[in-house]
Amino acid sequence: MSQRDDTGSGPTDAELIERWKAGEGRAATMLVARHSQALARFAASSGEREDIEELVQDTLVKAFASLDSFRGDSSLRTWLFTIERRLMLDRRRAERRNRETVPIEDADQVSEYGALDSLIAEETQDKVRRSLEALSPTQREVFTLRVQQGLSYREIAEVVDSTEGAARVHYYNAVRTVKEFLKDE
Repeated sequence: MSQRDDTGSGPTDAELIERWKAGEGRAATMLVARHSQALARFAASSGEREDIEELVQDTLVKAFASLDSFRGDSSLRTWLFTIERRLMLDRRRAERRNRETVPIEDADQVSEYGALDSLIAEETQDKVRRSLEALSPTQREVFTLRVQQGLSYREIAEVVDSTEGAARVHYYNAVRTVKEFLKDE
């Protein structure tokens, strides 16, 4: 199924791709607007803390450069997640080679607000973030793609280069781990 805009009445991804290939620059702008926020959320929930905007841009540049190779076997968004995931893996390999540590940024720390609701929300968000950190990288990716992005197990399997059954197992184990972690907190 081809992705439409939020109103459900705009052109599909496939239509925008064809318009872009025909030379309509605005079609590319519409595709970027449609998918960039989801790519940023996926990167952040996969553990990326720095240069997320740059990662999203790199993903989109790589996608547009190889758009002719997009066969449409999966949705454009699934294909974009796959590209972004490979870029994140490349980044992590390079970081390991350079043996750099990732600093904890101020945004990662719980900050104090006057309103009780804000404090409770931040504590809950922190618990969820820590529970996700307890997952293996594959479990975290599968969990994020399923819960935050709403992908099917088939689509998740394509993104993480796995089988549909393995994606289901990773998701089940991730949910169990998150529940246990939150119960113990």
